[in-house]
Amino acid sequence: MNSTSPAAAAWGDPDNRRAWKTLFTWAVLGQILWPLVCLGSLLLIVGPEWPVWLLFIPLVYSAYRSILQRRYLVDAFQVRRILKQYPWQVHKTPESGIGKVPGAKSGDVWLKFPNPEQSGDLIPVILHGHVRSPWWRRRLGPGVAPEKMAQVVEIWFAGDVRFAGVLAVPGPRRLFVVYQRPTKDSRFLTDVREATPDALARARRAGVRVPERIDQWPFDVG
Repeated sequence: MNSTSPAAAAWGDPDNRRAWKTLFTWAVLGQILWPLVCLGSLLLIVGPEWPVWLLFIPLVYSAYRSILQRRYLVDAFQVRRILKQYPWQVHKTPESGIGKVPGAKSGDVWLKFPNPEQSGDLIPVILHGHVRSPWWRRRLGPGVAPEKMAQVVEIWFAGDVRFAGVLAVPGPRRLFVVYQRPTKDSRFLTDVREATPDALARARRAGVRVPERIDQWPFDVG
């Protein structure tokens, strides 16, 4: 069962802006702190007091997070652009799974949401990437523990499932960007053909690089 919140964009609600500020603050702190941890681990390794093996793991992990952190910032800004264009839609226990949909690999987790122009048409969106996805991946799909599944009984979605959107749990909390990635077996071209000009223009304002013509690539967000 699905219900849709008022048509005003989600950004107009102070709670949503506050949630975004928290998201952005953590992204900025990570951009500062992880490089410092990496540098500190490196300095301790070259010093005579610490054995190399003891600091190798924090050095490698902090270096990895330092590289990944830029994506956290990019996604934070993308969340804001989407929330400025779309309202939250509230979905009760949306269909989810692992693999077995076009464009999904064997371990890819996905959710299905209604096509905004054809409510009976459910479109899968795959949770791509590693940025903030582990929390969602551990709570969606078959075989999930009941206590974890209970945390995603109600899911908020702002966006256009044909292009991109933001997932959240009530609050909103756990903001996470999802987007369609065109592949040879995806339905992207069909969705672009069927979308109204207003829907395409709105997606572009939300930061989605929807091509002016259906033969133009790539299609992405950011």
